[in-house]
Amino acid sequence: MSCLNERFDRLRAAYPAEMASSLVLPLLHLMQQEKGHLTESDALHIADYLGVPAMQVKEALTWYTMFHRRPVGRHVIKVCRNIACSLMGAERLLGHLTARLGIGEGETTADGRFTLLAVECLASCGTAPAMQVNDTYHEGLTEEKIDRILEELP
Repeated sequence: MSCLNERFDRLRAAYPAEMASSLVLPLLHLMQQEKGHLTESDALHIADYLGVPAMQVKEALTWYTMFHRRPVGRHVIKVCRNIACSLMGAERLLGHLTARLGIGEGETTADGRFTLLAVECLASCGTAPAMQVNDTYHEGLTEEKIDRILEELP
């Protein structure tokens, strides 16, 4: 944790002291980058580090879908299933991914390469259907585009 705390310290130095609670989300992101997923003890560590109520960090951890509370694959695939994406075939594409990867929603492939998630909204309604692979958005999807995207991943 000491290496991680050093990264925390560098980030904290960029914020005014009275804004410590604003560091909850950035620190959760940093910790997830380091560990791959977050646990309740990670939330408690951040709360203790910032001197904020533990519930404040736990609320952020459980509210935002970008935080993973269990181990995930090297590539996290999030398929938008909000109304615009659904109307444009998101459920069909989710089915394609499920069949291609051999896993269901919320599952990770046996080799640890992929985790498949269905999310409520990726804010890409004008280019639906959309998915996010790690931090990269992919829009205007078809089964063929999805297959190409998967084949290009390391």
